[in-house]
Amino acid sequence: MGLLSLEHASLRFGGIVALDDVSLDVVEGTIAGLIGPNGAGKTTAFNVITRLYRVDSGDVLFDGRSLMHTPASRVIKLGIARTFQNVELFPNMTVLENVLVGAHTVSRFQPERALRERALETLELVGIAKYARNQAAGLPFGTLKRVELARALVSKPRLLLLDEPAGGLNHEEVEALASFITRLRDELKLTVLLVEHHMNLVMRISDHVHVLNFGRTIASGPPETVQRDPKVIEAYLGGELEATA
Repeated sequence: MGLLSLEHASLRFGGIVALDDVSLDVVEGTIAGLIGPNGAGKTTAFNVITRLYRVDSGDVLFDGRSLMHTPASRVIKLGIARTFQNVELFPNMTVLENVLVGAHTVSRFQPERALRERALETLELVGIAKYARNQAAGLPFGTLKRVELARALVSKPRLLLLDEPAGGLNHEEVEALASFITRLRDELKLTVLLVEHHMNLVMRISDHVHVLNFGRTIASGPPETVQRDPKVIEAYLGGELEATA
């Protein structure tokens, strides 16, 4: 069993099957990729893990503990943090204030000075400390992505869920992101579950890759095995995955 486990998770929205008996493990201290075509169920899986959605059947386990009765507001206190496919920041607040929101969720009774120091250290970690006093509105998109990443990391999670972190980034920014995520695993021993359409990034940094299609798991294994799986190649339109990996 991994640090995170989905066990036979199923979820329907009316007549739409979002997740269909999905099981996967994410081993502690690794980077796991979760890929699939649009509508495959990837973000739904994230929302199930973070308790924004309730599964119709199955279970979600974190460090061996079921999350089925855990409110969404308490998931981050257990050690699970996430980013979102679309940047979700407070535009009229400063970068530092946005990151402090993440700090307050897990350290409500710590002195404000200590939380500010932690937030500034996290901004330094992600390379944007110079923007601490800038208002979020108007900053470049790549910088906003890093602000959101800092807000997740300031809670000191054991598991980081990244929902399309490379979306909208240029080549240099994607390269920097790949190095940073690898550093989180290697130096901070952080466990990462990554949803991403940028196949070069996923296949390069992931230790293990899970593939969904129409809400079902169609492949799971090391990157070099997954990208040669006929079912995966078919799901990605007859070879697109192999050509871009």
